[in-house]
Amino acid sequence: MVMTRQPDYFDGEKAPAVIKWLPDSAAGTAIPKAVFNNGYKDYAIDARYFLRNWKKNEKTEVIYETDHPEMGAVYTFWGYWLTWSELLATVLIYVALFQIAISVTKNPTAEALVEQLEYKEEKKRKYLE
Repeated sequence: MVMTRQPDYFDGEKAPAVIKWLPDSAAGTAIPKAVFNNGYKDYAIDARYFLRNWKKNEKTEVIYETDHPEMGAVYTFWGYWLTWSELLATVLIYVALFQIAISVTKNPTAEALVEQLEYKEEKKRKYLE
């Protein structure tokens, strides 16, 4: 399937989480991470999302697959169900389709113009006899 959610909504488990600002080894700065417990161990997953600002100790919910809880995601509409990349792709597809529609209808042939000018709508009866 082209577009699937990871972790999967139907197979995933949900758990309460708290946002903590923890140091990131790659960035070298503190980033927001959603800290949750799956019943056995504590996990901290990256909670950075475009246009999303987290406060320290803010409560949220995460979704994760039981086989790989470290690959969980913050369960919010913006970030899990809708991401900025999907939104951007949708806009680009609509712009491309609009440009295709314009290019197809931009230069009609002479025969098509004559046909449009000579078109007369038929009078239709309201009821069949």
